[in-house]
Amino acid sequence: MNIIRENKDLACFYTTKHSWRGKYKRVFSVGTHAITTYNPNTLEVTNQWPYGDICSISPVGKGQGTEFNLTFRKGSGKKSETLKFSTEHRTELLTEALRFRTDFSEGKITGRRYNCYKHHWSDIRKPVILEVTPGGFDQINPATNRVLCSYDYRNIEGFVDLSDYQGGFCILYGGFSRLHLFASEQREEIIKSAIDHAGNYIGISLRIRKEPLEFEQYLNLRFGKYSTDESITSLAEFVVQKISPRHSEPIKRILALTETCLVERDPATYNIATLKPLGEVFALVCDSENPQLFTIEFIKGQIRKYSSTERDSLLASLLDGVRASGNRDVCVKMTSTHKGQRWGLLSMPIDEEVESLHLRFLATPPNGNFADAVFRFNANISYSGVLHAVTQDGLFSENKEKLINNAITALLSQEGDVVASNAELESQFQAVRRLVASKAGFLAFTQLPKFRERLGVKVVKALKRSNNGVIHAAVDMLCALMCKNVKDLMDSNGIRILVDLLTLAHLHVNRATVPLQSNVIEAAPDMKRESEKEWYFGNADKERSGPYGFHEMQELWTKGMLNAKTRCWAQGMDGWRPLQAIPQLKWCLLASGQAVLNETDLATLILNMLITMCGYFPSRDQDNAIIRPLPRVKRLLSDNACLPHIIQLLLTFDPILVEKVAVLLYRIMQDNPQLPRLYLSGVFFFIMMYTGSNVLPVARFLKYTHTKQAFKSEETKGQDIFQRSILGHILPEAMVCYLENYEAEKFAEIFLGEFDTPEAIWSSEMRRLMIEKIAAHLADFTPRLQSNTRALYQYCPIPVINYPQLENELFCNIYYLKQLCDTIRFPDWPIKDPVKLLKDTLDAWKKEVEKKPPTMSIDDAYEVLNLPQGQGPHDESKIRKAYFRLAQKYHPDKNPEGRDMFEKVNKAYEFLCTKSAKITDGPDPENIILILKTQSILFNRHKEDLQPYKYAGYPMLIRTITMETSDDLLFSKESPLLPAAAELAFHTVNCSALNAEELRRENGIEVLQEAFSRCVAVLNHSSKPSDMSVQVCGHISKCYSVAAQFEECREKITEMPGIIRDLCRVLYFGKSIPRVAALGVECVSSFAVDFWLQTHLLQAGILWHLLGYLFNYDYTLEESGIQKSEETNQQEVANSLAKLSVRALSRLGGYLPEEQATPENPTIRKSVAGMLTPYVARKLAVVSATEILKMLNSNTENPYLIWNNSTRAELLEFLESQQENMIKKGDCDKTYGSEFVYSDHAKELIVGEIFVRVYNEVPTFPLEVPKAFAASLLDYIGSQAQYLHTFMAITHSAKVESEQHGDRLPRVEMALEALRNVIKYNPGSESECIGHFKLIFSLLRVHGAGQVQQLALEVVNIVTSNQDCVNNIAESMVLSNLLALLHSLPSSRQLVLETLYALTSSTKIIKEAMAKGALIYLLDMFCNSTHPQVRAQTAELFAKMTADKLIGPKVRITLMKFLPSVFMDAMRDNPEAAVHIFEGTHENPELIWNDSSRDKVSMTVREMVLEHFKNQQDNPDVNWKLPEDFAVVFAEAEGELAVGGVFLRIFIAQPAWVLRKPREFLIALLEKLTELLEKNNPHGETLETLTMATVCLFNAQPQLADQVPPLGHLPKVIQAMNHRNNAIPKSAIRVIHALSENELCVRAMASLETIGPLINGMKKRPDTVGLACEAINRMFQKEQSELVAQALKADLVPYLLKLLEGIGLENLDSPAATKAQIVKALKAMTRSLQHGEQVNEILSRSSVWSAFKDQKHDLFISESQTAGYLTGPGVAGYLTAGTSSSVMSNLPPPVDHEAGDLGYQT
Repeated sequence: MNIIRENKDLACFYTTKHSWRGKYKRVFSVGTHAITTYNPNTLEVTNQWPYGDICSISPVGKGQGTEFNLTFRKGSGKKSETLKFSTEHRTELLTEALRFRTDFSEGKITGRRYNCYKHHWSDIRKPVILEVTPGGFDQINPATNRVLCSYDYRNIEGFVDLSDYQGGFCILYGGFSRLHLFASEQREEIIKSAIDHAGNYIGISLRIRKEPLEFEQYLNLRFGKYSTDESITSLAEFVVQKISPRHSEPIKRILALTETCLVERDPATYNIATLKPLGEVFALVCDSENPQLFTIEFIKGQIRKYSSTERDSLLASLLDGVRASGNRDVCVKMTSTHKGQRWGLLSMPIDEEVESLHLRFLATPPNGNFADAVFRFNANISYSGVLHAVTQDGLFSENKEKLINNAITALLSQEGDVVASNAELESQFQAVRRLVASKAGFLAFTQLPKFRERLGVKVVKALKRSNNGVIHAAVDMLCALMCKNVKDLMDSNGIRILVDLLTLAHLHVNRATVPLQSNVIEAAPDMKRESEKEWYFGNADKERSGPYGFHEMQELWTKGMLNAKTRCWAQGMDGWRPLQAIPQLKWCLLASGQAVLNETDLATLILNMLITMCGYFPSRDQDNAIIRPLPRVKRLLSDNACLPHIIQLLLTFDPILVEKVAVLLYRIMQDNPQLPRLYLSGVFFFIMMYTGSNVLPVARFLKYTHTKQAFKSEETKGQDIFQRSILGHILPEAMVCYLENYEAEKFAEIFLGEFDTPEAIWSSEMRRLMIEKIAAHLADFTPRLQSNTRALYQYCPIPVINYPQLENELFCNIYYLKQLCDTIRFPDWPIKDPVKLLKDTLDAWKKEVEKKPPTMSIDDAYEVLNLPQGQGPHDESKIRKAYFRLAQKYHPDKNPEGRDMFEKVNKAYEFLCTKSAKITDGPDPENIILILKTQSILFNRHKEDLQPYKYAGYPMLIRTITMETSDDLLFSKESPLLPAAAELAFHTVNCSALNAEELRRENGIEVLQEAFSRCVAVLNHSSKPSDMSVQVCGHISKCYSVAAQFEECREKITEMPGIIRDLCRVLYFGKSIPRVAALGVECVSSFAVDFWLQTHLLQAGILWHLLGYLFNYDYTLEESGIQKSEETNQQEVANSLAKLSVRALSRLGGYLPEEQATPENPTIRKSVAGMLTPYVARKLAVVSATEILKMLNSNTENPYLIWNNSTRAELLEFLESQQENMIKKGDCDKTYGSEFVYSDHAKELIVGEIFVRVYNEVPTFPLEVPKAFAASLLDYIGSQAQYLHTFMAITHSAKVESEQHGDRLPRVEMALEALRNVIKYNPGSESECIGHFKLIFSLLRVHGAGQVQQLALEVVNIVTSNQDCVNNIAESMVLSNLLALLHSLPSSRQLVLETLYALTSSTKIIKEAMAKGALIYLLDMFCNSTHPQVRAQTAELFAKMTADKLIGPKVRITLMKFLPSVFMDAMRDNPEAAVHIFEGTHENPELIWNDSSRDKVSMTVREMVLEHFKNQQDNPDVNWKLPEDFAVVFAEAEGELAVGGVFLRIFIAQPAWVLRKPREFLIALLEKLTELLEKNNPHGETLETLTMATVCLFNAQPQLADQVPPLGHLPKVIQAMNHRNNAIPKSAIRVIHALSENELCVRAMASLETIGPLINGMKKRPDTVGLACEAINRMFQKEQSELVAQALKADLVPYLLKLLEGIGLENLDSPAATKAQIVKALKAMTRSLQHGEQVNEILSRSSVWSAFKDQKHDLFISESQTAGYLTGPGVAGYLTAGTSSSVMSNLPPPVDHEAGDLGYQT
């Protein structure tokens, strides 16, 4: 067997070979040149088949299975052999093998190719070729014919069609339903072919999904299950260069890491180019040469190569991300995975058998190549470790532990020397990592001889290479080895030993001192040496010497009095022990040599170990459930033999040790059952004595433990955090709360700083005091530890430490109330639980009110502590010693019966320690003020939180207000409670309706009124805002404002008129106390919700005050843009008060809409309108207060308001007089200002509350209700109409001067002008005129008052824009008044015409206009007016009237009795042109017009109009009608033959004249012609004229001939050629000749019998033969089948040949030209495809034809006979040059008809 050496394995599979010898295992390899099988045990080649010898490879059986056949050719012959194999990975194996299908010996399978479009990631369609191959789809670039990518069937989940994308289908791919969209017309064929190939070649069945997708769904689901936003949102992004065979150069990409995917994005568009799940990453490969290059390998075989300048950080992030996603098998390495070395898929773990084989390969490499064995091992074993690491039960089971140990030994025997390359060394570490990650591998760490040494040497040598890849592999291997070895330590009592060593830290005396530490330890100067004598010893039985200090023991050792076996004891030991067994003595006396570490460093090392050990064993599992029993390490450390000694290390005050101890204790105590008794160790005293600043671990420990201590019974603890915290006696209550409520970091910040806030008052001085007090409490314990490191602290509770800094503070809940109420320093301090604070504040209030003097005296306390009495105060140290003695004696933990006595001792000690604290004999007013203010702050800031709760403090609050109000010294108290109490009353009711009702039930409204009256009584003009009485008035006003929202409270207020009286008095003094006045005004606004309260306020004179405030407003400040505040700007206060007053007025009158609405009060409204004018009063409902105030404080003259300095002064004078009268005398104006009148307003015409004069000056002024104003004006004009007509009659007859009538006429004119303006500038208001048109039109007849007529006309003109108005005018039948103006009021003619133009949109009005003589008036304007614009307008109006569908035709008929019809068309198309035509002289085919015609019409019209106007003056209802037989006759046009409005004589002379209506003329002409052609003896001249006109028309406008066939005249013309009267056939032939140029006409002739009649006509009129032959020639050129057939049938050929001989042409002037036409006609017939041969046959028989057929006769044929007609103007127009002449020199040329606008330019 020849082995192909260059063959490389690409994919290997562990298979079973089926042979006649049985089944056995083989490694089946698909290589670069051949398929190979290997013996798995030895890796020897057992068979190899070059691809050229392979016939096929295919699955066995249908559907999913494991078997496949390999068929190959044997030798050089044709015989073939088939082998069977089986594998779990059949589909993958067949896919890999079929990649080489084109190299197989037989049936080189090339797939079918299809042209498709691929929907690219950039959302554009790209043309691609899809090739369906046996293994999958190949996507090919059509330009280069290169395969871009393949879609293997094994990874295809199915297909789905797209319903709204032509030919669209998606391949679901990749195991997560990734959609790849293609489009092809052969969609079904492609999918069917793929399904067949997948089944036949790969053995898998693919399906099409039933439900198609829409394109929108594709866009949303294109990434399958990773289409969600979470899956594609970047957590980290890196810019990379992608190196891909698709692109000749590296292409820039953004590589994005998401929660679940690795996403490639295009930087230009941020579109996703590709996406891979993190779970599919197999390995990350760093290029060892290029520091930017890396490769990502995926489990499905894809490889992506990139370069990045930040490669290493990218890979670190990617590695973390992949592992975090759950993929633990990924690793970083420097060599790519050789897939040919893996016996299976990357996506699935290998079999146990394969694993065992590769373990053996490490021990004994099959080919002697150890490096290859390592690479193979790594390629097959998961990075997370050997899977099958434990020996299975069974007869033939292998010893896995032995295999693993052998493999590790083999790897460690290679010590990392220079022989191995970096890649090989890296692979060895990765192999070790795979081995030790298993249990058996890890055990080798402790069991294999010299494992650690060898591994250590290997690692050290590796690190020396300084290669990042090798170092990473070594460190990663060590991490796997760093499994926790704590158990052995615990088993060997190691924890106890470590703690014993810890205690030696107390002996380290050379450490740096922390500031304040000496103060702490030396706090009790009398506790020096004697307290350190701790030790006893004895060398003989029962010998007991001591006590000795530690230094003395050292001296005794030096003297030899102590030896290793001397028995010793000290406090803290459980019995006598030999010296060598006592750690402190062993290490300090027995130990010799140089110390490696000092005591502190040793302790630090041990604490680090203990912390790490605790970290290995958390107290909770992954579900956060508490683990029980507690992990052993924590149980051992919690033991009394260890924990106290760890805790007492805190007393070293070494910063590092304190921090480590705090961390360790925090870990030990997590969920520890021993936690509640931790306080007995003294830990909280020790830890709080620490003076350093690294207190964060301390804070964390305290936060976790301080409330979990069982130092009191649960009953006595209560809910108060201060009571429950072990730190309650040490720290201020606020600091305890802070610790509980905030994170440890925040507490540490406060603890180290200087703070004075509502939640924390703390300073370094307070900390120093605390440490001093604790040190004094601990007394001599700290120095004892330097003698006996294992001395144990005996717990004794500490009395409460009192801080002088807090002496005057009131603490409640978690706040210092003085600070909380200091709203200047702390304006919005957050309140965590407002409900709880309110409850606590109420409790504090109750306690303060019930406060009693202390019950214990100093002597009582001395008695309890057994101290002598009557000897003066005892020293603090004596009191403390007495307390310690009794506390230890009666402590409940030692003496269960002593609890009561213990409590007494504690109480006495605390009393004596706090005797300097402030003691009062009763309630403190300052505290009560703080409590009241706190509640106000709560209700103000936390209204929503407190709203559901009823306020429980009313009884105390009302009692406080009552006591204060009745106190004679109210206004001279140092700390009056009334302002704070009144403010609280407001805030409580403002918070909740429940509270308002509760206040009322508790008689609060009456109590507040008494306080209000008492304070109002002392107000005067010199009162200041800071006065207590002013403050109380403000708070109570606010309280009433809120209470007024509730009906029952309002009823109570209504019953108490004193409230409103006092309120008015507050407003009276508003100038001196504007802020309180503002609150009073707000109270008025609130009262305005009730009608009766409104009325009471009015009667109390509230308006005098409110209106007065409006005039203190300065709008320039409001608009200045300057930063302003009421605190610093008095004018801003006045402005604010003015705005509030506007709102109060709005509410009092009930002006405001919807949710702000109050009852409408007509009396108040009348008063406000009287004083502020109706306009301003109305504005209260719609505009802002600032607008109203600006208006009132400015000089204004607008249609609604005339307002100036004099009106303001007038009003202010009135208001001040009323204020004084009301306050001093109790009475005022009985109408409350409703009848107040301004002198400036009396002179004006006011209609509808509008100053008409002013309105006409500014007609564009926006009116509130324009329609209402228009209606008011019409009413006013109507009221004056009778006067006007009477006045006109008088002036007309008696000539009375109008001055006698004063200003009535000007006022009417003013009103009419206003009506015009309101309609003009307020669209929609014209509808108010409906129903008033008889009135308005009647004003048009008021002759002599031209201004009235003109204004009335303008009104009519404007309303015509409204169709409803036009309809109403039509119904009113008043048009005659308007028409008459055309004659009687020349100055208004244009406006009348404009008006009529608008009105004629109504058919009814046109009808009325016809009846009332509009046409004759208008004709007069058109014919006789000297104003060109009037005439043009008239023409335009005529055009509009004639366009009316109903009356228009009648109008046109009537006008045509005066003017030719061309005028009507001109008026329609161009009115100015119509005027020019009228004034010109014309003779053209469509118009004959001259001076005579014009004069005749003008004269007739003028006579008729004068007569009608006279009749109409006498009787406005007279009608105008034209006599039936009337017509203006124009002599010039008599005798002219006219057809369709065209004079034929002139048309023949000017055939190129472009007609206005050519089609209508054509139809009329053909009708007339055919009518004559059918007659036996038609008028010869008429027939000739008509025929000539017809021929001219078709020659001038050939396109018109297209319209002839459908008109139906053609058969009649053809039939006329058979007529007996020979004049008629000639006429017909001329017409046929003219039509023969038109293809449509020729087709129509072909369908009729044309040739026969034509021959007949030619025979009857030989003079037409030439014309007829030319026509025949033209016909045959356009149509050769039907017509030639007709010609043959009618013997046209013989007839024409006869003519060629000259027979029948004798009488012609030019027979040669006729013969030439005959020859052309015959030649045209020979070109017929169907009948040409037949014609040629006839011609060939003719002797004449041979003489003519080859000659050219062009010279005999002249140009068209009609050429001479194409003369004259070639464009359409009414004003012509032609043969006409004009008296006007400025006639324009005709307008181009084809431009699409039949207009007439002037």
